[in-house]
Amino acid sequence: MDNDTSVFLLLDFSKFWEVQIIYLSLFLILYLTTVTGNLLIIIAVVFDHHLHTPMYFFMMNLAIQDIGSVSVIIPKTVLNFLTNIRYISYSGCVCQVLLFFFFLACDISILTIMAYDRYIAICNPLQYEMIMNRKACTKMVGSAWIASFLNAILHTTATFTIPFCSNIINQFYCEIPYLLKIACPGLYLTEIGIIMFSSTLALGCFVFVIVTYMHIFSAVLKIPSTQGRKKSFSTCLPHLIVFSLFLFTACFAYLRDISDSPSHLDFIITIMYSTIPSMLNPIIYSMRNKKIKAALTRLFDMWFIFF
Repeated sequence: MDNDTSVFLLLDFSKFWEVQIIYLSLFLILYLTTVTGNLLIIIAVVFDHHLHTPMYFFMMNLAIQDIGSVSVIIPKTVLNFLTNIRYISYSGCVCQVLLFFFFLACDISILTIMAYDRYIAICNPLQYEMIMNRKACTKMVGSAWIASFLNAILHTTATFTIPFCSNIINQFYCEIPYLLKIACPGLYLTEIGIIMFSSTLALGCFVFVIVTYMHIFSAVLKIPSTQGRKKSFSTCLPHLIVFSLFLFTACFAYLRDISDSPSHLDFIITIMYSTIPSMLNPIIYSMRNKKIKAALTRLFDMWFIFF
């Protein structure tokens, strides 16, 4: 089985069941917290007409992608723990890479669009409704989904057209850098080039976000009201922090040299970009938002009255 590349062997966390329980609990907490928080955002935006605005439309799309990204990798990991196995089929690995990279690219795209939305709202409020109309928002989100899917197909094709000389992946899911690590020598240069290109695009998005926020902060400092400045900063700074955490840990994970043996650092870096931002997004963007809280309160009140 160790030489059968139709089946990949994922990371074996520990032979001791006590340690496995700790890892299992960690994954379950991360997954349930992420899914619950993001699902509440989706429900609030869909069912409350007060939230049918561009900002909350983008939040809903971000929540959908956050649920998708963790659902691609964590349930399989939990299942492997519960059934005491560590393998994933070749087709399962292909689907995991395709879908995870799709959601990863979507996250970067939507976070960039959200920065632009805040820029228009704060720096050009009089033309906000005209610029960020429903048609424009739908086009932006649709373009992000389509471009991300094409990018995911490109990476998946480039990765799985190369032969693998081993089937042991020292990670808890099929992560592209670890797949390239077990690829036969000299046959993965195309995917390395595509990763460099995608990283350049991601850094371009980050530069765009930084420039956008420089304009936003400049406009915020001119607001005479202290409360207005505080509200604008509290909205924008967390967005910038999470985007930076997500982007830099992802770039570091994909561009650094992978060690031959698994390490705690590899695991932490992967968790930092693959699950932590998806868990933090609903807390930072929505759970601190008074309108989201009010919408959820109204929905829960209606639910209790109905039942």
